[in-house]
Amino acid sequence: MYLGKNEIKTVAIIGTGVIGAGWAARCLHRGVDVCAYDPGADAEALLREVVENSEQAMEKIVDVPDAKKGKLTFVKSIKEAVENADYIQESVPEVETIKIPTLNEIDKYAKANAIIGTSTSGLLPSRLQSELKHPERFVVAHPFNPVYLLPLVEVLGGEKTDKGACDTAADFYRSIGMKPLMVRKEIDGFVADRLLEALWREILHLVNDDVATTQEIDDAIIYGAGLRWAIMGTNMTYYLAGGKNGMRHFMEQFGPALKLPWAHVEAPELTDELIDKMVDQTAEQGAGKNLREWEQLRDNCLVSIMKALSEFDHGAGKIIKEDLAIQTEKLGL
Repeated sequence: MYLGKNEIKTVAIIGTGVIGAGWAARCLHRGVDVCAYDPGADAEALLREVVENSEQAMEKIVDVPDAKKGKLTFVKSIKEAVENADYIQESVPEVETIKIPTLNEIDKYAKANAIIGTSTSGLLPSRLQSELKHPERFVVAHPFNPVYLLPLVEVLGGEKTDKGACDTAADFYRSIGMKPLMVRKEIDGFVADRLLEALWREILHLVNDDVATTQEIDDAIIYGAGLRWAIMGTNMTYYLAGGKNGMRHFMEQFGPALKLPWAHVEAPELTDELIDKMVDQTAEQGAGKNLREWEQLRDNCLVSIMKALSEFDHGAGKIIKEDLAIQTEKLGL
């Protein structure tokens, strides 16, 4: 029913903000044509700027000659974008009253065998597909910024989604160098964002209570746990911390600390004072470079970490090795 991964030649991108532009860049670099639509006045110019800026990082992972890259077309309507697309990725703002009508219009004009993916970071697929005429082909595909570099994409369906649609979507994402995480149950925030949200809430408490600045909190991650997370996440880190007896010893040793009042569960009240602290402190952190310079620094560091991991065929490094092999075969490099 659905097209195979090698049959997907054109992807429609609906919404070309940070996430949509990242999807476009990832697809284009791997030889997939992109037909994009966004109603914003400067949307096309900004999209092309992001695509161009992303190339310096992506070519270090998979070096694709210009002749093998996909073609970018920017159109003036959803209908024009999706009617000939083999796959559709919607990335409009994270508001149900915007997403649902947009998805309905996509569904109206899309080819019968085209899967519709949404880039939502937490909205439930069953609600988003509730008014679709063809809800069976709708999936959540939640990526992480920058989409053109980070391989993780959370994939799940709603109550009316065909399992085959999720499996086909996952195959497609693998073909463009991603690591699909199949979410077992429909749950608000999915898996990754629930973890990130817990950390974010504690950060807001630490800043609100003047325990630490945003820079000091970032340092706590950059020079410590963040380095381990890139290799083996949290659970394997703690498994190793338990020594020869593994996680059982770790739980026995550190489990009692869970009853201590170390971390908060509820977020602090988002007062104007707290917002001002977050804005002022992060602005101080970001001083000295413009947005694109910070993006390139981030991208270069991510590439270096992933390439270092690829030497050991591990973690995100394993994904980029697989991606290189896929693109070498697919594009005839």
